[in-house]
Amino acid sequence: MRIRWIAVVVAVLSLAACTRTTSESSDASTSVRAMDEPLPTLSGPTIDGGQISSQDFLGKVLVVNVWANWCTPCQLEQPELVQVANRYANQGVRFLGVDHQDQDAAAKAWVESYDVPYPSISDPTGKFAAPLDYFGLPDTYVVDRSGTIRYAIGPGPTSATQLSGLLDQVLAQTSASTATATNSPAK
Repeated sequence: MRIRWIAVVVAVLSLAACTRTTSESSDASTSVRAMDEPLPTLSGPTIDGGQISSQDFLGKVLVVNVWANWCTPCQLEQPELVQVANRYANQGVRFLGVDHQDQDAAAKAWVESYDVPYPSISDPTGKFAAPLDYFGLPDTYVVDRSGTIRYAIGPGPTSATQLSGLLDQVLAQTSASTATATNSPAK
C-alpha cells in the first residue's frame, strides 16, 4: 500500500510539472540556475536507431533537452528549440535531446512533425535523465565546450530569446578564455 501511495505522489508531481501551461507569451522566462558541474555521460540508442554519446560533443557548446511527446510544455518549446538549433549551428553549438519515457513510434512522429534537426537518445526508463537531477519536463541544460553544465532551465519551456541569451553568454566566455590563452606569454 505504501509503495502505491509513493507512486501516486510521484505521478502527480511529474504530471504537474509536465502539464504546466502558461498564458504568458513565448518570451516568458522559465527559471534558470547557474551551474558548474560536469555533464554526466549520456550514451545510448537514438530514437532513429543509431547510437550517440554526449562525449561526441566535447569541444562544442551543447544544449541538452529532456522532453516527452506527452508533455504539453515540451510541445510549446519544441519550435523554439528548432529555431535556436538552426540559428546557432554555424557557431559550433549542438543539440541533444533525451526522449523521456516515451514510446518509440510517438517519439519518431514528434521528430518528424517538428522537423527536429538534432538527435535524441531514447530513454524509456528514465535512466539517462535521472543523473541530470531534473525535477520536471521539459528541462534544458547549456553545456560549455569542456563538458561543464553552465545553465539549467526548467522545469518548464524555454523560449528562443531566453536560450539564445544563455548561449551567447557561454559562447562569449569560451571566446574570452580562448583569447586569454592565446595572448598569454609562454613560460
